[in-house]
Amino acid sequence: MNPLLELTDVGIEFPTPKGPFCALQGVNLKIKKGEFISLIGHSGCGKSTVLNIVAGLYQATQGGVVLQGKEVNEPGPERAVVFQNHSLLPWLTAYQNVELAVKRVFKGKKSKSEMKEWIEHNLELVHMTHALHKRPDEISGGMKQRVGIARALAMEPQVLLMDEPFGALDALTRAHLQDSLMEIQKDLNNTVIMITHDVDEAVLLSDRIVMMTNGPSATVGEILDVELERPRNRIQLADDPTYNKYRQQVLSFLYEKQRKVDVEATVKKATSVDKDSNKSDEKVA
Repeated sequence: MNPLLELTDVGIEFPTPKGPFCALQGVNLKIKKGEFISLIGHSGCGKSTVLNIVAGLYQATQGGVVLQGKEVNEPGPERAVVFQNHSLLPWLTAYQNVELAVKRVFKGKKSKSEMKEWIEHNLELVHMTHALHKRPDEISGGMKQRVGIARALAMEPQVLLMDEPFGALDALTRAHLQDSLMEIQKDLNNTVIMITHDVDEAVLLSDRIVMMTNGPSATVGEILDVELERPRNRIQLADDPTYNKYRQQVLSFLYEKQRKVDVEATVKKATSVDKDSNKSDEKVA
């Protein structure tokens, strides 16, 4: 089966006063339709940069991204993004915030009554029909994120991109939204790429976990296939040996393998500095 989305040798450099900074290098990833992919790694490992390249917000310096046979080089409604900050317009109601996206994508394709039905349907998916006419300042943080997810889903994207969507929420709200996301993905068979720092979240939600190496020149370090049956129940999985094996593998990569690499890089850099210093001393002598 051909992949829905393919990243091939993706790399990107950013200009700095000291010269080009290589943020990513040689990122390769093939994603099938309906897959749930988590990107995980330490801060600065390029997770958000990968997501922004897929979204079309950044242009890769090397390589590229192909979605259903077409190169990605600009933003488009087939790739909807949900950020950690809900990004709702504060003067509009929940209904009106979703309506903006629907009008952008379906203007001339759906009638007014069809758009109204579609907006309400997507707010129902995230359990927000009770707050259709409330503004963001009248609802909780978790509810705002639900509206943000509804807005993204209402665009009928081929790929849903999520940048730590639950990172700013309390543990209980986060758990409820994780469960909602699993329900939605089961019903809609969405292809999802999500950034997370939470190991348990990654194992609970994902079909595959993509573990990124530390930057600069960050890349894909390891990919873990999560072969847990769906639907997944967080309570039952807590004592599941397979779940805990996956969890341990991710933790091992993040806190043992990457730490070892960082230490080796620090030692190498310090050795290089010492050699340069010795050469300078020899010249002075």
